[in-house]
Amino acid sequence: MTDDKLVESYAKGNNEAFDTLLARYQDRLFSYIMQLIGNRTLADDVFQETFVKAIVTIRQGNYTASGKFGAWLLRIARNLIIDHFRQEKAEGIVSTDDGEVDILNRKELSDCTIEDDIIDLQIRDDVRALVKQLPEQQRQVLVMRFYKGLSFKEIADLTNVSINTALGRMRYAILNLRRMASEQNIILTH
Repeated sequence: MTDDKLVESYAKGNNEAFDTLLARYQDRLFSYIMQLIGNRTLADDVFQETFVKAIVTIRQGNYTASGKFGAWLLRIARNLIIDHFRQEKAEGIVSTDDGEVDILNRKELSDCTIEDDIIDLQIRDDVRALVKQLPEQQRQVLVMRFYKGLSFKEIADLTNVSINTALGRMRYAILNLRRMASEQNIILTH
């Protein structure tokens, strides 16, 4: 029997017709869902929900026979998956169940300790001391960019130089800071 004939038979109360449809499409549908999701438990849920939606739609007489029952099932599954990920995004849910490393167990996501605050303060003091050692033009561009938040266009206008010159001065300032930090054995990270 064709898919459409089986759907018609199921709509009239023949549950075996739906069993036949399920047998025809379960492997293909589950593989499709698994490929998109990659999580077996969630894939099982979406798989079941897809067939529940199909059953409800057919029972309510809302299925339009078009000879594309398999494609219709895949579209239902795809929409359910999209809905799931939209809901996760809206709720801010992040799952680390499938990973070998817990991405949420990271130092930068935890509350700062007094030690961290002291280290940050020391790094800021070291950077200030290094910036004071820069040539005036490099120091001026660096301060305007990082401390005042100006664009390179704004810096170029204020210092009456081209944007390329401002960019070059910033590049040399950063290179000099790195060199001086290395020479003075200053560590600028935690």
